[in-house]
Amino acid sequence: MRSVTLLIAVGLALIATNVLAGAGDAKPGISAQALDYGRNISPLESLAGLRPVEAKHAMVVTAQHLATRVGVRILREGGNAIDAAVAIGYALAVVHPCCGNIGGGGFMVIHLANGENRFLDFREKAPLKAYPKLFQNAQGEVVPGLSTHSYLGVGVPGTVMGLNAALTQYGTLPLKTVMAPAIALARKGYILDPGDAHILDGRADDFRKYPNVDAIFLNHGQPWRAGERLRQPQLARTLERIAEGGTHAFYRGRIAKAIVAASAQHRGILSLQDFADYTVRWAKPVECDYRGYTIVSDPPPSSGGTTICEILQIVKPYPLGEWGYASVKTLHYLIEAERHAFADRNTYLGDPAFVHNPIRELLSPAHAAKIRAQIRPDAATPSSEVKGSLGPAEGTNTTQFSVVDAHGNAVSVTYTINYLFGLGQIAGDTGFFLNNEMDDFTSKPGVPNSFGLVQGRVNQIEPGKRPLSSMSPTIVLRHGKLFMVTGSPGGSTIISTTLETILNVIDFGMNMQQAVDAPRFHEQWQPPTVMIEPGLLTPATQRTLEKMGYRFTYGNAWGAAMAILANPKTGLYEGAADRRRPSALAAGY
Repeated sequence: MRSVTLLIAVGLALIATNVLAGAGDAKPGISAQALDYGRNISPLESLAGLRPVEAKHAMVVTAQHLATRVGVRILREGGNAIDAAVAIGYALAVVHPCCGNIGGGGFMVIHLANGENRFLDFREKAPLKAYPKLFQNAQGEVVPGLSTHSYLGVGVPGTVMGLNAALTQYGTLPLKTVMAPAIALARKGYILDPGDAHILDGRADDFRKYPNVDAIFLNHGQPWRAGERLRQPQLARTLERIAEGGTHAFYRGRIAKAIVAASAQHRGILSLQDFADYTVRWAKPVECDYRGYTIVSDPPPSSGGTTICEILQIVKPYPLGEWGYASVKTLHYLIEAERHAFADRNTYLGDPAFVHNPIRELLSPAHAAKIRAQIRPDAATPSSEVKGSLGPAEGTNTTQFSVVDAHGNAVSVTYTINYLFGLGQIAGDTGFFLNNEMDDFTSKPGVPNSFGLVQGRVNQIEPGKRPLSSMSPTIVLRHGKLFMVTGSPGGSTIISTTLETILNVIDFGMNMQQAVDAPRFHEQWQPPTVMIEPGLLTPATQRTLEKMGYRFTYGNAWGAAMAILANPKTGLYEGAADRRRPSALAAGY
């Protein structure tokens, strides 16, 4: 998740890039005014010319154009949305190795044409030898780097079992068929575009530390450049083993053995038993109502669906549409709602196999009313005055893709290896990067993790536990019918990105491309400042909010929504690939 800073820096540098690849797909640009710090123009003016990609039958949006094409190909050849999602998941592991993965885990939200909604949890698990003070020294101090740069930070990967479980449950095509495009891309290679090359360059110095990484992700010791072909023969062999032997090949075969051996060599704690015991979990999504729309999102161990729904319940009585996008009143009440909801998130939510998650209470009308009563109409609330509001607690890298097929089935997937390229290491000749997802646990109550989140004992490290996540793959329904598929990478900013994408359409009347490209804000309780994106605030708006007590930082650590709108007026799907990912693509037919 923490790769966001680098990726958005890349995105801003390449923001004018347009990818035009034939009928039905495009990567729109954005006015440079939207990124201006000081121009006194309405943020809506900078979005006026943006248009989404439209298609009649089906739509795919991913962070990498080749993966998008894989998904569209699967759909055209008769596969359904789940088939396409699995094919995309494996393809991104090849063409978007910073973030797409088989060495990490994630969440999937499915809406079937028959009205059924399902959630699949394939989040990583803590090894059996893990314990609450794993990242502390003898004095009880958190040791920097243990959770992010050592094998102690590696959780048991869940992606392979998750993708395969989804295919078995709801897919129509064989595993070999949906994995064939990824295997071909790994073996034959693919031509890097500028965005791909910039991402790879971001950790080139780390790649040089490990010969097996250097041999693939550097070109004779130098960073790969746009226009060059990247081949990954070791990853191709790993994918072939999975295509042939299925889930068993990953969790009980030579792949697991290679990861465990590398962990032991580098003083990690992974065991073969960890892989043999790993399971995925099917569950009911979190659902809530907002202005006649039904939000369908992920429950714990994700915090995303619960936090998004809590914020929506808080702001539901406010006429945001009348106040307007990025107005003083809209921003004031949204920021306050985020501040309170993140305090609850960080206090109460965790792996449901280990803790009770008070979702019903957090989403209740009474709880929302209690929070609204604490919001001052003319002043910011200091974060020091905000606590988890139910009483005492019981104790960036990621990528998003969205798919809708011709039958009306929809899939939203967010999966991660945490940092840009995760741990930055590859086990033996497996060819894929391992996660450093253990950093998402509470290393010590009250001590911020790498994304600044201050969390409590509910999310402490325990054997076999899944760390709390901000991933928020989300589907929005209108009168029971598909309306939107969305989600984002971005660490804790995933929640605000996904939320604001939904609000931009429902409350502010934006089309799908405008909604994902619009400048954003983020407030997560601690630290007590509001991060804003250039172009969101006019000087006058900023001065007014600062007089109310708000303090702002301009940040470039943002999510990148990959979203689809089923436009009820036109009957067409609108696909939107976020401007913050220059290699992203929306395409349909």
